[in-house]
Amino acid sequence: MTIRFAKEEDSKQIVLLCKAHAIHERATFAPNKKAMLLTQYLFRSENTLKCVVVEQNNELLGYATFMKQFSTWDADFYIYLDCLYLKEEIRGKGIGVKIMTLVKEFATSENCTMIQWQTPVFNTNAINFYKKTGAKSKTKERFFWKV
Repeated sequence: MTIRFAKEEDSKQIVLLCKAHAIHERATFAPNKKAMLLTQYLFRSENTLKCVVVEQNNELLGYATFMKQFSTWDADFYIYLDCLYLKEEIRGKGIGVKIMTLVKEFATSENCTMIQWQTPVFNTNAINFYKKTGAKSKTKERFFWKV
């Protein structure tokens, strides 16, 4: 398996992983225009969104997306890990740790001293994984306001 930054030709497979991720997190997912939009935000805009993928035999088996954001409270930048998803068959094989290490290295290269992310409270496997990495949790409610 190879962990690498995504390429433009990965967009359609990334959308399929996003759909699987949404199902795993008991969320809805509408694929319309997702490949085009991801291509735009990953490869054609100011490229603030980063994506790494896990590939084996030309098939993507996982992905992580992250970006640099600002914390007013800390008056500093941090990396926000938006998504981390691995297909079931590759979980527990150290791939998640490798991805988190890559994100941590990226954070360091961007002079960020913090990485933040969230996971649903029912995803105990992910929570246990993150705790094993030494991460600390902070309970908050996440709100959505459609405009």
